[in-house]
Order: sequence, then structure tokens, then C-alpha cells
Amino acid sequence: MSGNEVLTPQYTTEQIAQFNKELEGKSPQDILRWAIDNLDGLYQTTAFGLTGTAALDMISKISQEREEIHLVPLIFIDTLHHFTETVELSRTASENYLAELHTYKPLNATNPEDFAKEYGDKLWEKDEASYDYLVKVEPAARAYKELNVKAVITGRRRSQGDDRSNLTVLEVDERGLIKVNPLITWSYKDVKKYIDDENVPYNPLLDQGYKSIGDVHSTAPPDPNAADAGERSGRWQGKSKTECGLHTNYFEMKKKFEEKAKNGSA
Repeated sequence: MSGNEVLTPQYTTEQIAQFNKELEGKSPQDILRWAIDNLDGLYQTTAFGLTGTAALDMISKISQEREEIHLVPLIFIDTLHHFTETVELSRTASENYLAELHTYKPLNATNPEDFAKEYGDKLWEKDEASYDYLVKVEPAARAYKELNVKAVITGRRRSQGDDRSNLTVLEVDERGLIKVNPLITWSYKDVKKYIDDENVPYNPLLDQGYKSIGDVHSTAPPDPNAADAGERSGRWQGKSKTECGLHTNYFEMKKKFEEKAKNGSA
């Protein structure tokens, strides 16, 4: 474990637990106001999914209430394998809300061809864990270090199921990074209603039946014939996987990747 990757805690475990009690059941806007007022080094990490753009709009409105330019900068991890619509939305949303945008990409690559040349063709098929580390986990860690990030706003919600069903409003990961989940209690319908009511820009792929959008190769529209299909059912179809790596143990992923690299298998 690298000492310079572990943050000095902003609050004790007991304080975080108390904050969670106080914030449970609060509106997303109230949670965001609390985060803005009480957390240092606060950023929003987003791939500009529906929940992320809803939170972006809410932060914009809070900023306007306070007569401030957008109060929470954005971090977008460009895996180089996003849909074109996702990358375009990252730019237009940043411009629309006057939100400072920090885009991070995998090391030694600026496009899919560079990535394939550097790390191997279709790495996600051959070594998915290494792929996740290279395109998401490492760039995010680099962003957090370079930007002095201490807390991040995420778009995770309990209604997304799997590991997310037991989320709390505030979490502290193994690095000491505080993760804020402001829309934790909202359903997909709640988020979509907010998007529609507030005219929030969103990914046009949603109009084609997608609900959760990741990389091109790992995203498919949910089966329209499956009435009980979860909103993330279009991700990693046919696999037990439910997370991309950004919300799993960073040090474990880093250690496994470095061991593979040392042995020449990554």
C-alpha cells in the first residue's frame, strides 16, 4: 500500500456514521448542499449517465442560488472505448453548465488504435481485469492524485441492484476517499422524470432503449422482452460482473495488475 495514495481522513468513522444517519432520507439537493459545504477536495466523477447529468443539473442550480460559477468540477474517465455520443455529451454538458471538466485517458494512448498497439487488441476479451485497471482504475487514481481529490459525487443508486442495493449516502473507500451518493433513494423513473421536467441534456442512446451505458463492447440494450430486467442488465451481458472496477478495492486491483505485469501476463 503506497502511503502517498492514502488520504488523511476528513472525518472519523463515527462522524461518517452519524452523517449517514442525518442524511438518510434527505433530498438529493440537500445531500449535495451538505457535501459542498462540508467536504474538501470535492469533485463529481461521471460518465454522463442519467443520474450523473441529473446531479450535474442540481449542482448547477445550487451554484446559481449562491451566485457562483459551477461549484463542483467534473472528472470524466475517457476509456477510449466510449460511444461517440457519450464523449460528445461530456463536452456539451460541461459547456452548458460552465462546469470545469477534467478528462483522463489511459496512459500512452489517445485513441483505440493507440490502446490496442500499447496493450493488445481486444484486451477486454483476454484479460478483463487488466483492461478495467488500465482504462478506468489507473486514470481515476491519477486524476485523484493530480487534482488533490478528497471526495467524489457518484451516480450510484440502490435501485440499480446488486452491490449497490445496500449503499449508504456516504462511503469511505480503502484510500480514505469519501464517496457521496446523492440520488441513492431514487428509482430510474424518478431520475428520468427529473431529466424531462428540467430539460437536462442526456445521452441520445437512452432513446434507443439503453438505460446504463458503458463501453461500446460491454453495452447492449436491455432485452425488451424481459419485463423484470434491471436497468444495468445491458452491461456485461452473460457475465456475473456488475461493476467496472471504480468501486472495487483499488489496492487489490493495483496489486493484481502489477503482479501480472511483473510476470509478463499483462
